[in-house]
Amino acid sequence: MKAKKIILVGAGAVGCSFLYSAMNRGLASEYGIIDVNKQNVEGQVLDFEDGSAPMDYPFNVFDATYKDCKDADIVVITAGRPQLPGETRLNMVEGNAIIMKDIAEGVKKSGFKGITVIASNPVDILTLVYQEVTGFDKKSIIGSGTSLDSARLTREISKRINIAPQSIQAYVMGEHGDSSVSAFSVATVGGAPLSYFVKQKRIDEKEFPKIHEYVWRKAYEIIDRKRATFYGIGVNLANICENIIRDSRKVLAVGAYLEGQYKNSGVYTGVPAVIRANGLQEIIELPISSSEQKQFDKSVKQLKEVVEKARQAIKSKNKKK
Repeated sequence: MKAKKIILVGAGAVGCSFLYSAMNRGLASEYGIIDVNKQNVEGQVLDFEDGSAPMDYPFNVFDATYKDCKDADIVVITAGRPQLPGETRLNMVEGNAIIMKDIAEGVKKSGFKGITVIASNPVDILTLVYQEVTGFDKKSIIGSGTSLDSARLTREISKRINIAPQSIQAYVMGEHGDSSVSAFSVATVGGAPLSYFVKQKRIDEKEFPKIHEYVWRKAYEIIDRKRATFYGIGVNLANICENIIRDSRKVLAVGAYLEGQYKNSGVYTGVPAVIRANGLQEIIELPISSSEQKQFDKSVKQLKEVVEKARQAIKSKNKKK
């Protein structure tokens, strides 16, 4: 396998948690870090260097610029201001949209031809901003979407039925945020529908709304206690990248561009999709319930409204130049 190169844009807690997980998985031989805070980048490079010697997977980590994106296989973007206590992800859109525009221009100018994975919040909106600025193939751009939300849902179901989360397929769909939808109707455990375990009284269907609320509110609970979430999303980003690098053809809940799937179009949002070396191969359209479809439609509608705020923020910034 050809040696891989990953560039990280954003050396905060999320980005560095991703890098640490990626390095431990042996995903690349080169890791470049781009951040506006050069002193922080230098410190992170020195720290990661200390971890490279005892690892089974040799790698080089360096202070990068956008020029280094040209021959990269994957660019991972986590840059942006963090979510504050009590703040929704959608509240962050205007400032982070401008930041994303600048990043997108830098990556595009480099001549980058690889896959982009984005986790900057609000991720559904900023993934679309990046695509519109770069003009890159929509399938070569993957948002972290509801990958973390789905991991949380899987974990909560696992706790109740006492079966490993690795044997559970359960997806959160729509916005990575407050309007997300937990698709209980199509969740499966070891190939059996979740309803099978309801009949066995291993899990109570009346708990589903409570489980969903816990899932979408979990980020707030973490932020209230430690100011930010980063380990969970770091691992999930590394998982997405690993499935790209290994050309796995696995189905993951990621931010994908809708073109009629689930009766919606024109926005990136969380749906199950097949991941390959060239990005998103296809979106899997699950037969979700009518109530879940209505919730999904509502989530997409809300995202589209916020997209316009992002576009206006970018237009206003351009006029000031």
